[in-house]
Amino acid sequence: MLNRLKVLRAERDWSQADLADRLGVSRQTVNAIETGKYDPSLPLAFKIGRVFGQPIETIFLDQEAA
Repeated sequence: MLNRLKVLRAERDWSQADLADRLGVSRQTVNAIETGKYDPSLPLAFKIGRVFGQPIETIFLDQEAA
């Protein structure tokens, strides 16, 4: 699954650790999501959407549809 997490984080000048703190996960988890090594659970995806004030559909993109 493709995602815009790194771009959204950079727009806010947040480090991976900053975002991890806001989400209640480890920095390694944020890194794994950004690099596509890990797809977040649905509850975590919704939490990410709330943190960025965007629907999850604008953050996470179906790789097969792209």
